[in-house]
Amino acid sequence: MDPRPKRGPNFLEEIIAQDLEDGVVQEVVTRFPPEPNGYLHIGHAKSICLNFGLAEKFGGRCNLRFDDTNPAKEDQEYVEAIQEDVRWLGFQWDRLCFASDYFDQFYRWAQELVQKGLAYVDFQTPEEIRRTRGTLTEIGVESPYRDTPPEENLRLLERMRNGEFEEGQCVLRAKIDMKSPNLNMRDPVIYRILKRPHHRTGDRWCIYPMYDFAHGYEDAIEGVTHSICTLEFQDHRPLYDWFLDNVSVPHRPRQYEFARLNLSHTVMSKRKLLELVESRIVSGWDDPRMPTISGLRRRGYTPSSIRRFCDEIGVAKADSLVDVELLQHCLREELNKTAPRRMAVLNPLKLTIVNWPEGHIDLVEAENNPEDPSAGTRPLPFGRDLYIEAEDFMVSPPKGYFRLFPGSEVRLKHGYLVRYVDHREEDGRVVEVLVEADLESRGGEAPDGRRIKGTLHWVNAHHCVPITARLYDHLFTLRDMSRMEEGKDYKDYLNPSSLVEVKGLGEESLRDAEPLAGIQFLRHGYFCLDPSSTREELIFNRSVPLKDSWAKAKGKG
Repeated sequence: MDPRPKRGPNFLEEIIAQDLEDGVVQEVVTRFPPEPNGYLHIGHAKSICLNFGLAEKFGGRCNLRFDDTNPAKEDQEYVEAIQEDVRWLGFQWDRLCFASDYFDQFYRWAQELVQKGLAYVDFQTPEEIRRTRGTLTEIGVESPYRDTPPEENLRLLERMRNGEFEEGQCVLRAKIDMKSPNLNMRDPVIYRILKRPHHRTGDRWCIYPMYDFAHGYEDAIEGVTHSICTLEFQDHRPLYDWFLDNVSVPHRPRQYEFARLNLSHTVMSKRKLLELVESRIVSGWDDPRMPTISGLRRRGYTPSSIRRFCDEIGVAKADSLVDVELLQHCLREELNKTAPRRMAVLNPLKLTIVNWPEGHIDLVEAENNPEDPSAGTRPLPFGRDLYIEAEDFMVSPPKGYFRLFPGSEVRLKHGYLVRYVDHREEDGRVVEVLVEADLESRGGEAPDGRRIKGTLHWVNAHHCVPITARLYDHLFTLRDMSRMEEGKDYKDYLNPSSLVEVKGLGEESLRDAEPLAGIQFLRHGYFCLDPSSTREELIFNRSVPLKDSWAKAKGKG
C-alpha cells in the first residue's frame, strides 16, 4: 500500500474534466511536441508524463509530434532518440506526426493571410526588424513594406518559395499591431528563408515557418483539444489564438500553460547542453552527469523512478526550483526495495587472518536483499586473504571511530569476528593489517554474546574481480543556475569533481551483472554496470549514494 497522501486533481485535470462535463470536447487529445534539435532532458520527461498521463486519465489520445521547422538545427538522430526515450519512459503515442507533414497546408494558410492583408513580405534586415520592434516601454515602428498590396505580397511570397531571394534578404511577417503592449504581437516573422536540406523533405522547401506560426496550426490539423505548454509561452497565447482565428482551420484547439521544471545544479537549455557535448566537457548526450533522459538511463535511473518524480513535483502555475535530491530520493526508495546487495571495495587494503588455515575456503551465506526475503541468499567465499576499505583501519583513530584499529574487534559482514593483531607499513602507508578470527563466530555473532559495534564489508583476495567505479556529483556547483553572478558564464560553475573514477575490487558475481540494472554496493550506494563494459573491464556508474539528504531535510529519514 502506498503511504503517500493522495493528491487532488491539478488545475489542468479540473479544466479537462469541466470541458468534458460541459460538452466542450467529446474526446481529449493532447500532444508531446519536441523539436528534434537535441536529446530530451528531465524537463521534457515532466511534459511527457503530463501529456500522456492526461490522455490516459481521461480515456483520450496523445500524439508524439516533431516540430521540425528549422533544418539548420535538426537531425534524424534526434528523432530516433526521442522516440526511444518516450517508449523507455513507458508511453506509446497514438499518432506519430511531423510539422513537415503539413508544410503545404502551412503555406496555403500563409497565402490566405496575405490575401486578407494580414501578412506582408518585409525586406528590412534582421537588425532593422529587431530595432524597430520596440521595447516594453517603447512602441514599435511600422515597416516601410507594411502596406504593400496583397497581390504584390503574394508574388513576393511565391518568389521566396522559389528560392529567388537569399537567406536574410526578406521574411514574411504577420500584420497585427506594432503598438501592442505584447511584443509577440508586433508583426512577428512567420516565414524565413533557409536554404538548408531538411531531414525529411530534402531540398523541396527553402522557406520554413516559425514555431509560433506553425504550433497552433499543427494542433488544429491533429484535432488537439488541450495544447499544454510551459509558462514561457503564456505571452505567446494571444498570437496562437490570432493565427487560428484568421484562417479557415478545421478544428479550434486551446492552449494552457504550466510551470516548467527547474532542477537544482542543472541547466536545461538544449543550446547549453549541446555546447557541453561539442566542447567535450561531457562524453556525450548520454553522459551520466547530464540531465538528459539518456544520461539518467545510463546512470541507472528507472522509468518508474522518473515517473514517480514527475508525480511528486506535481503541476503548478508558477515556476519554482526543485532539488535534484528529490529525484535521487525517488530512485533510492525504489532501488532499496529491488536492488540486490553486493560487496565492493573501492580503496583496497589487504587484511590477513593469521589463524586461518592456508588455502581453506568457507562459503558463508549472504542475503541478496534484506528488504525482500524472496530474493534469497548467495554463497560468498571467506578465507585467509581479504581486502577491506583503507578507511576502515586507522592507527590512531578519533573518538567515535568504530572500525578497525589497534586493540579493537570488528565484525566482517556475513563472516566472522576479527581482532587486531598487527599492521605493516611501507613508505609511511599502511599496506596490510593482520587480524585473528574468532573461529566460533561464524555469521558474525559472538558465542559469548559480547557486543561488537563495527561491521566491515570485504572481498576475498583470490575470488574477486577488478572494477572501475565512476562516482558522480552535481555537474554545476551553483544550486540555482538562473542566479549566476553578473559577468559570469554557466561554464564558470562547472564542478571539477563531478566525476571521480576509482579502481577497486568486487564480488565475482559482478561479472554477471546486467547493464543498467541497479545494484547496491554495501556502504557505497547504488550502482549499475555501464553498457560499455566487457567481462574483462567492468565499469560501474554510481546512480545515487546511500545518504538520503532530501528525506532527512523533509524529516522522512
